[in-house]
Amino acid sequence: MKNLFFTACAALLFIACDKAKIDVKTSDGKDSIANEEWKPVDSATANKAWMEFATPGDMQKMLAKSDGVWLGENTMWMEDGGKPMTSTSTTTNKMIFDGRYQSSEHKGNFMGMPFEGMSITGYDNAKKKFVSTWIDNMGTGLMNMEGDWDASKKSIEFKGKMTDPTRPGKDCNMREVYTFVDDTHQTLEMYGPDSKTGKEYKTMEIKYTKK
Repeated sequence: MKNLFFTACAALLFIACDKAKIDVKTSDGKDSIANEEWKPVDSATANKAWMEFATPGDMQKMLAKSDGVWLGENTMWMEDGGKPMTSTSTTTNKMIFDGRYQSSEHKGNFMGMPFEGMSITGYDNAKKKFVSTWIDNMGTGLMNMEGDWDASKKSIEFKGKMTDPTRPGKDCNMREVYTFVDDTHQTLEMYGPDSKTGKEYKTMEIKYTKK
């Protein structure tokens, strides 16, 4: 059944790739990437690529080691050089879709208010990068990030963008460094722009201990 699925995906990709050009319309009806050249891919190559793309490997297994409940000691700074604010949180990690992604539920408090967040993290076998999406109850947007694994530091450095509500229609750059200290300790460092200067500074640090 699995091979049949991959074969069907490969066939659809082959049909799409057999066209020399792609015409994609934007919401106003204009061509967005018309006449972009597309290199044809034979069905055998496409099927092999889909199999490799969809099969969990060592990086997904590494993520799975973080399954479980983690207690977080949070430190947050509202501006560069500002007074640190501390709090605690709980994160529950669980691999989903047969070990392909890790779903994480975060609960805590922010400035005296209940805080809830959810993230999906995975390793994109085709891009050779970690990917992550974040949502929470203190916004209405999505934060999307991609990251590279640094074996020497046992860390993932994520880079991406999130909505900047102080500048309507604009995004701001974000960066996270996720360090796997050992099997029961992890550290998350988040960096973003200072609201006054726009320069990057550390906005938050969470020290995790596995429960």
